[in-house]
Amino acid sequence: MNLKFYGRLLGAAAAFFLLSCNNSGDQTTSETTDTDTTATTATSATNTIVTTPETIMVVRNKVTDYDKWLAGFEGHDSLKLANGLHNYVVGRSVEDPNMILVATKADDIAKAKVFGNSAELKQAMQKDGVVGKPTVSLVTTVYQDTSTINTDLRAMTMVTVKDWDAWKTAFESRRQDRIDAGLMDRVYGYDPDDNHKVTIVVAVSDTAKANVFWNSAKLKDDMAKGGVVGKPERFMYRIAKKY
Repeated sequence: MNLKFYGRLLGAAAAFFLLSCNNSGDQTTSETTDTDTTATTATSATNTIVTTPETIMVVRNKVTDYDKWLAGFEGHDSLKLANGLHNYVVGRSVEDPNMILVATKADDIAKAKVFGNSAELKQAMQKDGVVGKPTVSLVTTVYQDTSTINTDLRAMTMVTVKDWDAWKTAFESRRQDRIDAGLMDRVYGYDPDDNHKVTIVVAVSDTAKANVFWNSAKLKDDMAKGGVVGKPERFMYRIAKKY
């Protein structure tokens, strides 16, 4: 009887030991899987906001024929690259599709200034069918949202401010107001020679809401509090090509 009893006891202990080992193995596998999944999820998150300062040259001009102008513009890529400029965005005015906005990224502010005022650029523009005097400006961007969105409509607003830092703080604090009005901040920055001159680009997802917002007394009051001087200049366009 005693031998049988001890035999049963040893058998039960061995079974319990094996079962414990199996359970321990399963738990380790589960923990490893959970850890790997978390790591993969964290790695896949991408930040689309760029706050590293970058210089962009913005040119607005009227053309006689958009297709002819675009072919000429892209045909001068070697000229632009030689002056440290890289194609970025081409836009067409909502009111007049032959009024063009061109944004190029500049490697060097000094070289961009010289090229923007050069006879070589003027000759190239005339050859491509540009009429009238173009508007050329430089913007040092401090905020760019590079995320993909489902609207190609943009509004570029130029304002003069009393103090850049005070304006920037006030502007960023009211981002939700713009979102509620169907506007999404895309780019903003200042003239590298005068940070009182500010340029803002927003994407427009709801034109009706945006117009109500732009004409509201609240916005006028907020701009005054933020130190905006004078009346803003706004240019509405659709992105025709992005490089």
